Amino acid sequence: MTDTNAIPMYTPFFGVMGATAAMVFSALGAAYGTAKSGTGIAAMSVMRPELIMKSIIPVVMAGIIAIYGLVVAVLIANRIKPTEYTLFMSFVDLGAGLSVGLSGLAAGFAIGIVGDAGVRGTAQQPRLFVGMILILIFAEVLGLYGLIVALIMSTKSG
Repeated sequence: MTDTNAIPMYTPFFGVMGATAAMVFSALGAAYGTAKSGTGIAAMSVMRPELIMKSIIPVVMAGIIAIYGLVVAVLIANRIKPTEYTLFMSFVDLGAGLSVGLSGLAAGFAIGIVGDAGVRGTAQQPRLFVGMILILIFAEVLGLYGLIVALIMSTKSG
C-alpha cells in the first residue's frame, strides 16, 4: 500500500491519457480502414454487385482494430484508483495505450489501402482474392502486436 501523500495529484492524468490514446487512435485507424475499403466496395459493386458480401472482409477486419483499443482502454480505466495508483503505473498505462492506439492507427491505414485496391482488383481478376486476404491478415497483425505489448505492459504493477 502506498502513502497517498506521496502520490502526486496529477498521477491519474497519464493513465487517463493512455486509455484515451488507446481508444481514439485505434478508432481512427478502424474508421479510416472502413471508409477507404467501403469506397472501394461501392465502386466495385457498380459493375459486380454479386461480389459485395465477399468484399466486406476488409471492413470487418478494420472494425476489429477498434476492439483492440477498447479492450486496453477498459483495462487501463479499471486500474485507475484514487489511492493506489502510482506514477509508475500511470506511465506504464500511458505507454500501453499509445502502443495499441498507434499500432491500430497504422494497421487501419494499411487495411484501408489494401482493402480498397484489393476489392477493386478482385472484381477484375478473381484470383487476386486470396492474395488480398493474406495481405490483410499481415496488416491486421500489426494491430495485434500493439495489443500484445499493451497487455504485457498493463500487467506490470509498481
